[in-house]
Amino acid sequence: MCEQFIEPKALAKRRNQQRDRIRRLYYRAHVLIPNRVKGMRADHALVGGNSDDWTVGLHDDGERELSYPNALNTLQLSSRAPIMSLELAFNSYYGATAHPAAGRPALAGSLDCDVCVVGGGIAGCSVALHLVERGYRVVLLEEQRIGWGASGRNGGQALSGVAAGQAAIEGLMDAAAARAVWDVTIAGLALIKERIAKHSIACDWVNGYMQVALKMRHERELHVELEMLRDRYGYESVRYVPREEVCALLATTRYTGAMYDSASGHLHPLNYTLGLATAAAKRGVGIFENTRALSFAPARLINVRTPNGQVRCRHVALCGNTYLGALAPALARKILPVATYIVATEPLGTERARGLIANNAAVSDMNWVLDYFRLSADTRLLFGGRVSYSARAPSAVPAATRARMLQVFPQLADTRIEYHWGGLVDITLNRAPHFGRLAPNVYFLQGFSGHGVALAGIGGTLLAQAIAGTAERFDVFARIPHRDFPGGTALRRPALVLAMLYYRLRDLL
Repeated sequence: MCEQFIEPKALAKRRNQQRDRIRRLYYRAHVLIPNRVKGMRADHALVGGNSDDWTVGLHDDGERELSYPNALNTLQLSSRAPIMSLELAFNSYYGATAHPAAGRPALAGSLDCDVCVVGGGIAGCSVALHLVERGYRVVLLEEQRIGWGASGRNGGQALSGVAAGQAAIEGLMDAAAARAVWDVTIAGLALIKERIAKHSIACDWVNGYMQVALKMRHERELHVELEMLRDRYGYESVRYVPREEVCALLATTRYTGAMYDSASGHLHPLNYTLGLATAAAKRGVGIFENTRALSFAPARLINVRTPNGQVRCRHVALCGNTYLGALAPALARKILPVATYIVATEPLGTERARGLIANNAAVSDMNWVLDYFRLSADTRLLFGGRVSYSARAPSAVPAATRARMLQVFPQLADTRIEYHWGGLVDITLNRAPHFGRLAPNVYFLQGFSGHGVALAGIGGTLLAQAIAGTAERFDVFARIPHRDFPGGTALRRPALVLAMLYYRLRDLL
């Protein structure tokens, strides 16, 4: 029987019973989940995107000019990559609209340099570009292609702060260090705009980001965060947006309020990454694709071995995240790959597209299993809103993500989905970035947990500065405490799934 034919009192009783059942499940999960897991913030797995840790991507078969076509014969999955269904591996909007990129050779033979960078995403390209501009001899090794990982597949949202939230950082560090972390994230946004202008990178940058509330609890959290950012950090780029204005900006009644950040924004992440790589190569960085770093041993002079060659260097920068695998097993215990997905509609036309998001901002909600969306330069809606902690891509993901999109914008029911894709984001237990050293001359960046578009770039700059002898800002991040995931590599995923149950139930209350 339809609910509109039920007596109001009976309907209210039924809804209260459903809510009580959810609360009972929620509190049972609350008891079962360790306190160190309960402190985690909303999972921004693909909002900003991690830098180098997706499970799917594109591969150059030797062409000099390759425009990242969405064809299965251009795809080569590493045998070491986590499992992901191929049906989501080759239908990326970013791949279809990437600028033509020169195919780069695999390494054959031996090379000497000052710094060997492992990983060709935003982080690795940023390290290489900064160092070559300072006169260092740099070699960059990428197992697949530049931008093959999350740097070329993410939601394209460049955000201030870190995924854990600034309040969480204040709980992990002293006030001065927490302030330094915040300042670096803001510098990361400025660095994107600086590099776009300096290197003429065509990547469709747009200013503006809205974090939207779905309930009164979210609104209270937004007001607390807004007060902290403006009063304690002097961050004037944020303001509260009341419900009436949200409804005028977004063609949906789903949201009750928002915080707008004019300094954050969105871009085409693959074209941005390719632009960084091109700028680095023009200045002399030796970039080798289809070249996996197999092993190295910390020493004064390090020998990085590859399948058909080796790189002798004084410093190593590890920027491969989940794909480092056996190259750096100590790092794998601190991160967990999480699968997440995006769809792109057919072009909507300027009028209809701007009718959905009047200010053209990037948007994400405040649920744990959140929705995030934005418009592309060619007037498509790009919508993400689903995660999988099994690291496998279910075949129903495109339809499920479309269904979530229609919950926000039911007026798009007549719109085709033309692209759908997915991949892995690496997360840390506390959602804070994980920077540090494995040896005095072996550095690493990982664990951006969904804020990698901005943070990976500035993190690469900090790592390069540390190699050059100025390590103060890098060392602030290196002092953020990190724990291994509970249960080790065998049991960490079941433990996180239990945590996700807790927070998913919390979304429903």
